[in-house]
Amino acid sequence: MTSSPTAAGREPGDSPDSPDSHDPRDPDGAYDRLRAELDTLTTEAFRSDLSEIDRLPTLEIARVMNGEDATVPTAVASQLPRIAAAIDATAERMARGGRLVYAGAGTAGRLGVLDASECPPTFDTDPSQVVGVIAGGPDALVSAAEGAEDRPDLAAADLDGLWLGPDDVVVGVSASGRTPYTVGAVEHARRLGALTVGLSCNSGSPLAAAADHGIEVVVGPELITGSSRLKAGTAQKLVLNMISTITMIRLGKTYGNLMVDVRASNEKLRARSRRIVSLATGAGEERIESALAATGGEVKNAILTILGEVDGPTAERLLRESGGRLRAALEAARG
Repeated sequence: MTSSPTAAGREPGDSPDSPDSHDPRDPDGAYDRLRAELDTLTTEAFRSDLSEIDRLPTLEIARVMNGEDATVPTAVASQLPRIAAAIDATAERMARGGRLVYAGAGTAGRLGVLDASECPPTFDTDPSQVVGVIAGGPDALVSAAEGAEDRPDLAAADLDGLWLGPDDVVVGVSASGRTPYTVGAVEHARRLGALTVGLSCNSGSPLAAAADHGIEVVVGPELITGSSRLKAGTAQKLVLNMISTITMIRLGKTYGNLMVDVRASNEKLRARSRRIVSLATGAGEERIESALAATGGEVKNAILTILGEVDGPTAERLLRESGGRLRAALEAARG
């Protein structure tokens, strides 16, 4: 008497790797290999202790979720030396005119694009200086383009459009650390001579192995199994905040903790500009208005005219000679 085949098309007892097993839906075994790979990822692990979370009161679910989120900063802290090394290498290249490029798919890609898009208004960077590329292109920001994440060739094409060079930095972002698009981006960027960083949330990831600087923030299984927009997404956002913000600090885009390169593109930012000049100098409103008028509204220049007691053109020259670093320009102004 012969046995009946299983629903997957295998005889009972066959393993996915058995040479005799055969699934007509997966002739080359790719699905089985992928499933086995996902089973090894911390971000995909199943939390049996949360298997009945849907039966809890809403407030209790919120408490559990908040408790899970509270573990993320500790996981990030464990990677601070690696993060700092990546930032120093990034700042060194950007000081020579290089660019910072984030590459990712899905949530990770959107977080990279978000961080890049915040740099121009915060630090007055050129839009081409910090760039985010996402699998599937701009449409993937608002609509899922999940199939694109399996295409490393798309990543190579996206990066080729940026004409990468040795002063550029590519940060690949992937919760799993195995996303083909993201790993492909890092591998391609490295072949082109760019500095590469791999940010993931699993240890021993292909992404970290492919990059010059591997950062693995292991946050553990998610509240909802495999939903890496949760703790993993939070961890990625925290690290990307560090990479862009501290790099800009190293490049002289701040004076202390003040955004002296802020671009005053709306009423709120114009008010903030005046407040920043006030906090930096302690000057009165009339002098602040005069300084901003003399410098075309440039906050950093206005501060220098007040603290360095120089005129607008001199402030502009000193800042140009100091590479935009206000402290260095102030030292030059004071002799």
